[in-house]
Amino acid sequence: MVGKKQFENVDDGLLVLAPAKINLSLLVGGKRGDGFHEIETVMAKVNFFDELLIQGGQKEGIEVVSKGPCWAPQGKENLVYQACELLLKTCGCQADVKITLTKNIPAGAGLGSASSDAAATLIGVNRFLKLGLQSQKLVGLAAKLGSDVAFFLNGTLAFCTGKGEKIKKLDEIFNFFCLLILPNVTVSTKEVYANYKTNPALYEKLSAQIKGFLEENRIDLVSKMCANMLETTCLDLYREVAELKNKIESSGFAPFCLSGSGSAMFCITDNRQTAAKFQSKLEKEIGCKTILVGNNRW
Repeated sequence: MVGKKQFENVDDGLLVLAPAKINLSLLVGGKRGDGFHEIETVMAKVNFFDELLIQGGQKEGIEVVSKGPCWAPQGKENLVYQACELLLKTCGCQADVKITLTKNIPAGAGLGSASSDAAATLIGVNRFLKLGLQSQKLVGLAAKLGSDVAFFLNGTLAFCTGKGEKIKKLDEIFNFFCLLILPNVTVSTKEVYANYKTNPALYEKLSAQIKGFLEENRIDLVSKMCANMLETTCLDLYREVAELKNKIESSGFAPFCLSGSGSAMFCITDNRQTAAKFQSKLEKEIGCKTILVGNNRW
């Protein structure tokens, strides 16, 4: 999928791709006054996509239809609907819009799929209806929809802090291949955070190390740390994910890092052939669902 463009005109509509993300690192501190945890994370987009087809609607208002191999909420419960509604209200625009979401990225996997869909909706509808909102305005709307949404509006790599909404774009090019494991397990981010126990000393130690690597533009060294402070909590709560991780790593290809709060896991390599061979081995011996992806280009 390398080389795909984000936008494509299709008949009377606009097709927009919404990429998944992985957390190359994820540090989680104490709970803030607003109930969210303070985090520091390095996120990278990968070329694994949901698809949104934006068209003029045949029904009044906003219509969101979800299809594809993965589940997504329908109608107003979908973040796509909420993003479109927020955008139109902000612009004072009354338009009939139909958005068909093809859901390829599983929810509850730590891959940011709903956030990416929301971001794709903001930029896609803005473009389709020629609303003319500038990127900074879209960033402001993204913050109202979710902590990760703004990350997906531009750039392939970012260092995100606060609750995830403070974004520092990283201009360093980090080319990689990634073997992505997609367990058939939906993880509740809310549950993982609710059960997370803070470790201030570890947070400060890892934070200093990661910031040092970022100053040297060594994203590769950040990824090799495999630092995700939610991993222990996720694996304690979801034993099937822990058992699968143990099976995979005992097969000789390690380490596998958890993305976000899980359940997806990934292993980064600069050698596509090696990753492809191990992908075949895992699917044959363990039977887990895998996908080979690379860093996204936009």
